[in-house]
Amino acid sequence: MKAAIIFGSQSDKPIMKKAADVLREFGVDFSSRVVSAHRCPELLESVIAELTAGGTEVIIAGAGLAAHLPGVIASKTTIPVIGVPIASGALSGLDALFSIVQMPRPVPVAAVGTDNAANAAYLAVEILGLKYPELGEKLKQARAKLKEEAAKDSYAEL
Repeated sequence: MKAAIIFGSQSDKPIMKKAADVLREFGVDFSSRVVSAHRCPELLESVIAELTAGGTEVIIAGAGLAAHLPGVIASKTTIPVIGVPIASGALSGLDALFSIVQMPRPVPVAAVGTDNAANAAYLAVEILGLKYPELGEKLKQARAKLKEEAAKDSYAEL
């Protein structure tokens, strides 16, 4: 099982590290690259070809501003792409969110909340869990533990 994390700028690294942390927690092999869809389109095509040939099964792509990266990736592969809109610029990520969720058919990009790369990784784990039962089981166990912890915290003195 293999995932990839791609983001458009080094400044996106702190946000996208959250996805890496979740994938590591679940033992998912992944690669990560910084590739701009606008500044290095040929390099991006090469990276997508590498990922496809290498058996990558899900891609997490983060981008801010116009956020074309997830859509461009989706247009060049049938590997599922999960877009992470990154808050930046005058619109604080709203433009990035719209760029990711408003993809024309039949080139979808799944989207998570602004700056929520961790949720992108959890979604990637769900997708991979369909093929790898042990991963799906790890996710079920993690959710059961979360449920127990939330139940313990349900009492509050005021």
